[in-house]
Amino acid sequence: MAFQLRREEVIGTDAFGQMLEQSPAKAAQALLMASAEGVVEAQALLGQILLDGRGIEQDAVLARRWFGIAAQQGSVMAHNMLGRCLEHGWGGEVDVTQAARHYREAANGGLDWGLYNLANLLATGRGVALDHGVALACYRRAADLGHAKSMNLLGRYLEEGQHCQADVSAAREWYRRSAEGGDFRGQFSHAAILAGQGLLDEALGWLQRALEGGNANFLRVAGPALEQAAQAEIRAMAGAYKARLASISAAS
Repeated sequence: MAFQLRREEVIGTDAFGQMLEQSPAKAAQALLMASAEGVVEAQALLGQILLDGRGIEQDAVLARRWFGIAAQQGSVMAHNMLGRCLEHGWGGEVDVTQAARHYREAANGGLDWGLYNLANLLATGRGVALDHGVALACYRRAADLGHAKSMNLLGRYLEEGQHCQADVSAAREWYRRSAEGGDFRGQFSHAAILAGQGLLDEALGWLQRALEGGNANFLRVAGPALEQAAQAEIRAMAGAYKARLASISAAS
């Protein structure tokens, strides 16, 4: 089973990341020992590698349990990941209401991913009352913390004037920062702005980067959108997006 795990949501140190890359089994053993000794950061990380199956047999049920243990000790990363397990049904039943509660704990602790995940629920009314105003505030806080995905969504609110005063100039700046931060949707948004300004080569470059990093859901929407572009060079990119989508779908 493939989990949509955002590795950077949990791993907070370069040293552990290097160990995980070089010797996953060694990293798993270190985390098991530290978790048994009550080290909360290790417990959260152990949940992550159990969920991902790196260096240890994949076990979503046990991952969810370790996230719960670490969350009880106040780990904002664990609250966020427990929220993801509850939202997506990893290792147990789906409970979006409880997912929102844990995202809120992570958000209140200042975690950018917690703010982003909570905002997504608020913006869609899943597990919580629909509230675009609070969602926008969460996206803004996360964007200010450097969260690239939130930057793109903040840009969208500002460009369209949704639940805020429209500010196209600010929206373009957030799109640029999102693109440079590595978010493929931000790269697509930034490319659209550049194309509208006649900066075609730069736009095509960002579209290529979005193509390489985008997931199936993004590609499924982006391909047809490119077919509607005014510029022939951008319309031609639609074929590459569709081919990439077909490749991802065949591999899943």
